[in-house]
Parts: sequence; structure tokens; C-alpha cells
Amino acid sequence: MIEPIDKQTVLIVDDTPDNIQLLSALLRDQYRTKVAINGFKALEIAATAPRPDLILMDVMMPEMDGYETTRRLKQNPVTADIPVIFLTAKSQVEDEELGLRMGAVDYIVKPISPPIVLARVKTHLSLKSAQQFLRDQNDYLEHLVMERTRQLVQMQDATILAMASLAETRDNETGNHIRRTQNYVAALARALQPLSRFKEVLTDENIELLYKSAPLHDIGKVGVPDRILLKPGKLDPEEWEIMKLHTVYGRDAILQVEKHLGGSNSFLTFAREIAHYHQEKWDGSGYPEGLKGDAIPVAARLMAVADVYDALISKRVYKPAFSHEKAVALMTEGRGTHFDPDILDTFLSIESEFLTIADRFRDEETTPDTTG
Repeated sequence: MIEPIDKQTVLIVDDTPDNIQLLSALLRDQYRTKVAINGFKALEIAATAPRPDLILMDVMMPEMDGYETTRRLKQNPVTADIPVIFLTAKSQVEDEELGLRMGAVDYIVKPISPPIVLARVKTHLSLKSAQQFLRDQNDYLEHLVMERTRQLVQMQDATILAMASLAETRDNETGNHIRRTQNYVAALARALQPLSRFKEVLTDENIELLYKSAPLHDIGKVGVPDRILLKPGKLDPEEWEIMKLHTVYGRDAILQVEKHLGGSNSFLTFAREIAHYHQEKWDGSGYPEGLKGDAIPVAARLMAVADVYDALISKRVYKPAFSHEKAVALMTEGRGTHFDPDILDTFLSIESEFLTIADRFRDEETTPDTTG
């Protein structure tokens, strides 16, 4: 007769033929059965797919007893979840205690009562099925959560990029500026991690958030009139004051998002700090608030280096694209005045990485002056 495919499998572990015959006859109508006549064979069968759903384990066997066999089953991740029921003539309380301590789910003393054995087997197989169902459900729900989180992160990243691109499209000479600067910021942050004064801020998680926040540094440009933003020549003092307001516009735009969401979070905080303070200078001569030294948020200090470097190597209506060497030389002059000395020194130590990023995301029309 062909067995139903949904029959569960019970492994009988016993070295006595009469016991094996008795248990096999008892179980065959409801379950598939497998047999092992010693502990070593039991370990082999239990670890081989398809694995048994439950094991009936004798205790007194030569070479390896049932306690040791069960201990090894529970140590192996492949077989640890298979429930073990001891069937044994050892009837002392300490024997049962030891069996349960080894990881068995039940302990039945011989001579057995067939109805009791069948009831215990059914109970523990039902428990195992329920546990497996819950594990499968948890795995499924975890997968759904991970997939949904991935989709939300993708939507967040796309929205950030779209917002940043909206500002950049109003200044058609910047091209891949936002992609370059976010990679500069991440590279610089990673290189600064070992420095004690940056360890608390520049965690792996925060560096990822900084990378995502960086494209919003010039979001405030959407509030600057075209006549100023796109002016082909030098801005007059009044126009310059209006241009500087892009940092405030950017901050206010992100504050509105925070208000809508009911409060700030790490990502929005970094984005707001970068948008508002990336034009501040280490010596206090920057804008919009003239912050000085460590009063300038770390995120903004990182962006200051990234933004200035990229501006120098990029073509503008008022200047050609400078070579990497010339840009580095000009930035070195700003150590301790425009830039945090430690951040500038770190930039100098990884300048080749900046050049690689610049080449990777180079604007098609940009050809830096290689004469220095």
C-alpha cells in the first residue's frame, strides 16, 4: 500500500529486535518509521534528509547510550529541533531528570502502554508542527517587513535624489555634483572614524545617513531667483546676500518636513545641518550665522570640504574647471581658516580617492585644466 505523502516519520532507536518490532507495529498505521539499532546510526539517519519528525530513543545501548546520543543530536543545529522521547526500563527519578536535561521532550518507562505511547507521540508531533508553523509565519512576516523596508528605503532614496535634482536642474552647470559630493562625504567620514573626536558621531549607521543626506545640501537653491542663481558674472553685494539665503531656505524646507512627520530624526537632523551650515567656515567668517570651530556641526564641516573641492574641479560660468592638483593646493591654504584642520588633513590623506570619485561621476562637458 502506498503511504500518504503527508505521513510524519518516527525514528525508532533501540538495539532489541523485539522492541523494534513492537514499536513498528504500533506506529505503522499512522506514521512512517525508520530504525537505528545504535546511537551512531541514529545520528546518521537523523541528519540525513528527509529527517525524522520525532525520535523514540532507548537509553541502554552498547557503545553510545541514549543520553549521549540525544546530547549529540541537540548539539547539531541540523537535528536539534527534532523532539526526542525516551522509552526505557530505567525508572528512577534521577534517570528521568537526566533524560529531560539532555533535551528530551518526554520520558516513558517500559513496559510501555501502547495508547500512552501513541498519545505522547501525537502530542509532541502536534507541538512540533505548531512550532514549525509559527517559525514559518515569523520567517514570512520578517521577509515581508524586510521587503517593505527595502521598498521604503528605495522610495526615500529616490525622493531625496529627486528633491536634490530639482535644485540642481536650476543650475545646469552642476551635473553630477550631488552624486560626487555624497560620495566625497562618505569617503571622508570613513577616513575620520578612527579619530577620537569623531568616533561618537561617525558611526557606520550615521555615515550611511550622511551619505543619504548630502544631496540635500543645496535644496534651498529653489528659493533663489533665476536672475541671481544663473547670473553669468559676479554677484553684486545685494545679490550675494540673497544668494546666501539658500542655506536658510534649505533649513526651513527640511524643518517643514520634520513638522509634518511630528519631529526630527537622525536623517533629517543631518540633512538640516548640512543644508543650513555647509557654508560656515572654521574661523567664523562663513554664513549664515558665522559659527566658529566645533560649533559648526560635523556634518556641515564634512560637506564644506566636499562642496568646495567639487566647485573647484567643476566648470562654472565664472571660472574654468581647475585640475585636482590646483584644487588641493587651494584647499590646503584654507586649513584652519575655511576648514576644520583635522578634516582637511584627512582629506589630504585620501585625495586620490576624491579624484577617483570625481572621475567616476564626471560631467560630460567638464574637462579640468590639467596645466595646474
